[in-house]
Amino acid sequence: MNKIFYNLVLIPFIFNFGYTQESKDSIPLLDLSKIALVNQTDSYVTFPTDIGNIAPLMFEGNISPSFIIRKRKDSRLMAALTSQIIIRMYNEESYPVQTPSYIPQVSFYYVMGNKQSKIHNTFFGRIAHHSNGQDGNFYDENELINLLSGNFATNFFEIGIIKTSHSSSLNAVKFFKSSIEVHPKSWMLEELQGQYSGLRWHNTFTAFKLPFIKSDKDSNPNFSLKVETSLMLDNYNNLNTFDLNRLNASLTFYYHPKFLEDIGLFVQFYHGMDYYNIYFQEKLDVIRFGIMTEILRF
Repeated sequence: MNKIFYNLVLIPFIFNFGYTQESKDSIPLLDLSKIALVNQTDSYVTFPTDIGNIAPLMFEGNISPSFIIRKRKDSRLMAALTSQIIIRMYNEESYPVQTPSYIPQVSFYYVMGNKQSKIHNTFFGRIAHHSNGQDGNFYDENELINLLSGNFATNFFEIGIIKTSHSSSLNAVKFFKSSIEVHPKSWMLEELQGQYSGLRWHNTFTAFKLPFIKSDKDSNPNFSLKVETSLMLDNYNNLNTFDLNRLNASLTFYYHPKFLEDIGLFVQFYHGMDYYNIYFQEKLDVIRFGIMTEILRF
């Protein structure tokens, strides 16, 4: 069990070190705003074709626009304001939308070392709020979590580093991000304490396949791969240290066909806790399909 647990946690590291070849001559220049936007949450809408144990949905939508704040384009430091909202419309009578997730956040990015280099590290920090816009009792009359109108709210900060590099063998730009997310007890509802993880270690590997002929983008559709893991490090729900319920993991493939301009198609496998606010006690194993905004332009 321990070996399986560690292997799952280290998946992003394995992908990162598997693409180690670099060629500075062929790397497109990425400014700080592009690095930041790639490492913000993707905007997407899923199709009503989920495979797994999630409730039947018409769609799940993640609306995550980011507004860049910087002194000038070549600034070493910048901020991003993001008003992230996750919405699920259920495939039920009247197609209800229940307790959307509101996750407004402000993120800061700082390029370390030579900011003109095409291979570099970026430090980032984030402060965010996560709630569902409800004000009902957390528990219902049966002492179960009130999923329909129960209040859910927590605040957190996240700090980490992003490594940007290039694989010459695959002609791909790649990013490796590692961060720690902290929800101080005084920043979350009292009812969440002890059953909602307040200390998480995130690791993400993302690779973008580049066109072989950069001047003819239409002849080469874009591909990307993203591997994400989150490990809950604190003591909650009386879980053992190596309990697989501490691990969230996802694998996403993205394809941008020539006939679409600003969006592409994606397929994703997700395993772990439900991230939809007060539904956090639910466990998901799901494969889903949908459309996603273009997440990197050169």
